[in-house]
Amino acid sequence: MHCFSFDIETVPDVELGRELLGLDGLSDEDVATAMTFKRQQAVGHDFLSLHQHRVVAISVTFRTADTFKVWSLGDETSDERELVQRFFDGIERYSPDLISWNGGGFDLPVLHYRALRHGIQAPRYWEHGDSDRDFKWNNYLSRYHWRHVDLMDVLANFNNRAFAKLDEIAVMLGFPGTLGMSGAKVWDTYLGGGIREIRDYCETDVLNTWLVYLRFEYMRGKLDNKDLQREYALVRETLQAAGQPHFKEFLDAWPETGK
Repeated sequence: MHCFSFDIETVPDVELGRELLGLDGLSDEDVATAMTFKRQQAVGHDFLSLHQHRVVAISVTFRTADTFKVWSLGDETSDERELVQRFFDGIERYSPDLISWNGGGFDLPVLHYRALRHGIQAPRYWEHGDSDRDFKWNNYLSRYHWRHVDLMDVLANFNNRAFAKLDEIAVMLGFPGTLGMSGAKVWDTYLGGGIREIRDYCETDVLNTWLVYLRFEYMRGKLDNKDLQREYALVRETLQAAGQPHFKEFLDAWPETGK
């Protein structure tokens, strides 16, 4: 069994904003300001429509056999097309179970629009059972199927009034939660050339998602306590071996005595 947890970070698609609003000649920063201002006027908040987001980072954890990995797709110079292509290539190759926090409400719809924009094919992801009968009753796109588990949606019993933030649930369970950044800071960090910081932040978010998923699997009886502790240990060992500063910070915020 292959299992991916994933998370994306986005910035305003200022190229699209220029076209939609007729803003040729303005800087990226000014275009983004105009986009969010128009959105605020239209709906009362400045969170852009999902098709107006551009992907700048995709981080994943990959659990298979006795192996656990965490990384960001591509590298710091990769353009959006490469990042999105790599994500769907992973699905094409492994047909993994996907784990997310609000992936059904944000990450996957954004990835749909960006794949459409860049002409990226993803037949395995869009399989509904026409070519593979195993996907008829368990595919990536149906809200109540298990090939993609949106933890936020499932834990809220598919009730948007019960939705919770990943950071708060992670902290509730004794995990590190958000460290140093937040989604609200991604655009300013990107403008400042901080793509490395964004990728690091995305990796810690996807680690929180994976750890919450492990507790969810324990809650529904798929793991016993021994299994759970073994999974925690595997994550710790992987992060320690990587020796990267943001992983050390994550481990420091998740002591061995933690839940």
